[in-house]
Amino acid sequence: MAVLIDPPRWPAHGTLFSHLVSDTSLDELHAFASVAGVPSRAFDQDHYDVPAERYADLVLLGALEVSGAELVRRLIRSGLRIPARQRSTKLGAALATRWAALLPEYPQLGRELVRRWGEEHRHYHDRVHLLAVLDALQVLLEAGEKAGPLPRAVWLAAWFHDAVYNGVAGQDERDSAELAARRLPAAGIPAAEVAEVVRLVLLTAAHSPETGDDAGALLCDADLSVLGEDPAGYRRYVGNVRKEYARVGDADFAAGRAAVVRRLLALDPLYRTATARKLWLERARTNLSAELAGGSAAGC
Repeated sequence: MAVLIDPPRWPAHGTLFSHLVSDTSLDELHAFASVAGVPSRAFDQDHYDVPAERYADLVLLGALEVSGAELVRRLIRSGLRIPARQRSTKLGAALATRWAALLPEYPQLGRELVRRWGEEHRHYHDRVHLLAVLDALQVLLEAGEKAGPLPRAVWLAAWFHDAVYNGVAGQDERDSAELAARRLPAAGIPAAEVAEVVRLVLLTAAHSPETGDDAGALLCDADLSVLGEDPAGYRRYVGNVRKEYARVGDADFAAGRAAVVRRLLALDPLYRTATARKLWLERARTNLSAELAGGSAAGC
């Protein structure tokens, strides 16, 4: 039961912003904001956006410092989070901001990718998933999984890894890699870096990077971070996957999904980085095992 704040790392208006939330009630959040002098215009449905300059004094006033991923998890668990699909305009804007920080000279490519991730037939492999992968990569970096900045190719691979999505495992990754191979040279990306993006995108088909492939491990762990959600979040994930396969009958979907879950449970290790294992492994194995036993799939 607390008012929570994540680190200021969300760029806007020439500065960085934190999110201020309550995992108890909006009344608690509004009361804290009023005492702290946070203006009501900073409230956005389930959180306040507060600039970096306010971070230290809000912590002194009692806001609990947590990572961005933990803040989201606790907000979801509280039942107070507004689903991303109800804030699609803001989601697109958030992704546009992320792209501008990555490849500002080519906004048109960013717009194309944001549009692709927002296609109507997507329910799980959508803008929410893209932002979650970008956030999970940031969590792994902040935990020290890589010294220095993450290579641009890894960020680009995250953007492209399901940029083409038609619900055909393996083919979607190949088509997405091909899209990267076509689009990135025109955006001034050197051939060697394009090849690395293509390699990383293809890795997300099986999530089995070789030992020593640090870039592949980070991307695959970020892509699989959803498996470590709390049970309610995991059920939403499975339900959204089911919606993407609405054309498939229940029996065929159950059989295909069981095969996917068994393959994930057989991955050893499931996560390659120490931070991912610490944050997500126990819950991931519990969630996958429960789904295989019928716990999550029953509601799909």
